[in-house]
Amino acid sequence: MMTIYHNPRCAKSRAGLKYLEENNIEHEVRLYLNDNLSVEELSALLEQTGLKAEDLVRKQEDYYKKELKGKEFSTEEWLQILADNPKLLQRPIVQKGQKAVLAQPPEKIDELK
Repeated sequence: MMTIYHNPRCAKSRAGLKYLEENNIEHEVRLYLNDNLSVEELSALLEQTGLKAEDLVRKQEDYYKKELKGKEFSTEEWLQILADNPKLLQRPIVQKGQKAVLAQPPEKIDELK
C-alpha cells in the first residue's frame, strides 16, 4: 500500500494521484494541508526520499520568496518551517514502507514497486 501526500489544488499532485489510479496501484490519500505533518513525520519522509530538506521546499511560493529566500537554515529549521507552513511542501510525495519519492514526474512512483 502506498500513501500519497496530496494537495488537490496542485496539478502535479493530481497527476501523481491519476498515475496511481490508472496503474491500479493500491494507495491511500493523505491531505496534508488539512492534516498537518509533524516535524517527526517530515523528518521520516526526508530520510526516506534521500533528499535534502531544502529540496522539499516549494520555492515559487510567495511566503518563500518574501521570507525565506537567500537565508540559510539547518535541516531541523527547514522541517519546522515545513510543519508550520505545509503549503511550502513539494508535492506529491509518495511513500511505500520505508521508501518515499517526490513524484515529479509521476513515473518516479515506479521506483517504489
